[in-house]
Amino acid sequence: MTRPTVLFVCVHNAGRSQMAAGYLQALAGDRIDVRSAGSEPKDAINPVAVAAMAEEGIDIAGNAPKVLTVDAVRESDVVITMGCGDACPIFPGKRYEDWQLDDPAGQGLEDVRRIRDDIRGRVERLIAELADAAEETAPPR
Repeated sequence: MTRPTVLFVCVHNAGRSQMAAGYLQALAGDRIDVRSAGSEPKDAINPVAVAAMAEEGIDIAGNAPKVLTVDAVRESDVVITMGCGDACPIFPGKRYEDWQLDDPAGQGLEDVRRIRDDIRGRVERLIAELADAAEETAPPR
């Protein structure tokens, strides 16, 4: 089975989706391909999100917000949106989830830590679900 690809999408691709992508990359390693994008990307990653992730030993400082493309959605198996509404194109056969999370923009480190921790729990559940799905579709040994 090929590795699943997960795309995290938020409006600015500067906070929530970057933190989620950072966690998924750190926790799943090379078992899952990770992408993130925004419907209206900012020029840089939110520095408070960078600081919150650095506390977890995950460096997202070198990342750059990317614009959401139809191809990014088409090439992903799982698309997780975070407050971008109808900006994300829908393709049949994809798994879609909408994670209701506060936007870290303009918030202090204490509030961003809470958002970060919520994201980590969701990412850990996603990894477990994708691992279970891979086992179910794996050929018998």
